Amino acid sequence: MRAALRGLIGVVVLLLVWEAVVRAGAVPADYLPPPSVVFPQLVAMLVDPAFLLAVVATVLSWAIALALAIGIAVPAGLMLASVAWLRVASRTVVEFLRPIPAVALVPLLVVSIGGGPTTKIALAVFAGLWPILFNTIYAFDEIEPLQVDTARVFGAGRVRVLTRVALPSVSPFVLTGVRLSAAIGLAVVVSAEMLTGASGGIGQFILAAASGATRMDRVLAGVVVAGVLGYAINAALERVHRRYFGWQS
Repeated sequence: MRAALRGLIGVVVLLLVWEAVVRAGAVPADYLPPPSVVFPQLVAMLVDPAFLLAVVATVLSWAIALALAIGIAVPAGLMLASVAWLRVASRTVVEFLRPIPAVALVPLLVVSIGGGPTTKIALAVFAGLWPILFNTIYAFDEIEPLQVDTARVFGAGRVRVLTRVALPSVSPFVLTGVRLSAAIGLAVVVSAEMLTGASGGIGQFILAAASGATRMDRVLAGVVVAGVLGYAINAALERVHRRYFGWQS
């Protein structure tokens, strides 16, 4: 409760400073509307079916991308970590691909597969792979060798060792990677929606509000919704981590 109260106080202070700065004329209200203007607009948007559908489109794309990233990165991480020659052979390729910004691939994907939901999902999968992959690989290196040797003595093959020994041991670290990938994936999905402008979602809503007769109150309201979504997702994953992997600490 103390942590929640402190967090709430921080939010209130931020809003008060924001309001005071705009009211004092330090920033033009046309460029940065105060909270007293943004939040009534936010309330109106939350009862607008079109905006709610945009939020659903963003969350659904994010969820699909995160599930695909987990499904690809965890088996790949276990395989790369357990097969020494494969890990060495793939290191250059992985280190080449990892620093590439996902949004830099937008033109390529738009030309090849169009600007629909597939594009933003593919970008979010690409961006979300790396934290999960690297957490899986380095967590595997921390497994007690005696556990693996004992499993092999009792006749467990490679697949059984990976699923019964390695996977439970690396799970807390994988979930940490999932938390990082969840935040990255949401940011990439919203960014891709803004850049393509043709796949629906919060990003397209923000782009439409910023075009033509610029409505910065609606833009900031959309940004606030995206931020709240990110906070809620991280809080939920953190709760799962404490609930099921509290033994790690």
